[in-house]
Amino acid sequence: MNRAIRRWILQLAVILITLEMGILGFALWRSTMPQPETSPTPSAPPTASRRPSPTSRSNPEPFLIGVQVHGYVGDPRDTLRVVRQVGFPWVKQQVLWSMHEPEPGRYDWGILEGFLIVAERERVNVVLSVVTAPEWSRREGGIHGPPDRPEDLARFLRTLIRRHHGRIHAIEVWNEQNLRREWQTSRGLRPEDYVELLRAAYTAIKAEDPGIMVISGALSPTGIDDGVNGVDDFRYLQGMMQAGFLNYADCVGVHHNGYNIGPDVLAEEAPLLPKARTARFRGPFDNPHHSWSFKSTLWGYREIIGNAKPLCVTEFGWASAEEYGTTPPGFEFALDNSLEEQARWIVEGFERMRTWGFVRMAILWNLDFGPKGFGPKQDDNVLYSILDTRGVPRPAFSALQAYLAELRTGNQ
Repeated sequence: MNRAIRRWILQLAVILITLEMGILGFALWRSTMPQPETSPTPSAPPTASRRPSPTSRSNPEPFLIGVQVHGYVGDPRDTLRVVRQVGFPWVKQQVLWSMHEPEPGRYDWGILEGFLIVAERERVNVVLSVVTAPEWSRREGGIHGPPDRPEDLARFLRTLIRRHHGRIHAIEVWNEQNLRREWQTSRGLRPEDYVELLRAAYTAIKAEDPGIMVISGALSPTGIDDGVNGVDDFRYLQGMMQAGFLNYADCVGVHHNGYNIGPDVLAEEAPLLPKARTARFRGPFDNPHHSWSFKSTLWGYREIIGNAKPLCVTEFGWASAEEYGTTPPGFEFALDNSLEEQARWIVEGFERMRTWGFVRMAILWNLDFGPKGFGPKQDDNVLYSILDTRGVPRPAFSALQAYLAELRTGNQ
């Protein structure tokens, strides 16, 4: 099946799902109311690694733990039932602004509304990551970039929160804005432009519901630093600091999708691992840049931010292609990771973030893109899923069930 046909089928599926979820959302809403929406491969030369301090501060806030789902596909009752089955108290869903406000002031909430109502019924806290500006909001066209007027996003967020008051617990404002594919504008990848968008969003969110946690858009850890296709995340974060973004965020968004090293390995330690002699994917072992390393990235953010704000790791995970034997181009590192390693590293990643003390929230990427994606040969998201393409739990599923049950027991 060629790409054009697949795209047409996907568009048709989205239309049908949107119609189905609109009906579900309306029905659920009526029943509860009174009547009258991958990081590029690092290619920059190695930079000096920052070795983190062996000490960490104590975080007085509870550690929040969740998983990202593909809630725009399938019945949200089934999706959130699985979330509860694993034991996650938080769930993240990406919100496509471009889908929900196709014309200025005209809203179509169907597919999202059903998801939020079911999450409320299941007592699951919700993080929304808002992305993609409608074409009408951008003179340059396309949806993968910021609106010309930040107040357009602010108005959308106010409307979203008013309609779903009490069902939204955190909002992440944009996604990987240090990459051109997510921030397409003739002005380029300017941290100060993002901070202006964040300021407008933060002000609107807090005016409607001060209890909603505002998370800055997580950057992509990338070795690409050409200023056109990408900006190094450490350098971009420093630019955000200079533009005053900490005044407009409760938590600093971070991403790191692990490669073929575990969560305890610093970038400069990777070439010394036994796996360096056998790995098919050479990135972490031949070019020890911080972006390959989960630990180096998070501790590097902590060094830049200091104690000013906690980190919210809104996307992390490890991919495995053990049962598939194939990957999309650029994701061959998943062939080096067994399903057992995926399970172990995910649990260890959660536990390290919990004990380091400077991470407020950690969201696993992902629950269910395995059965909802386009297969392991074309869709890298499938490789990170803790459900396989048939919907069968992978080893990480049961490992997380046990880990989360242990956490709940320890907190009682």
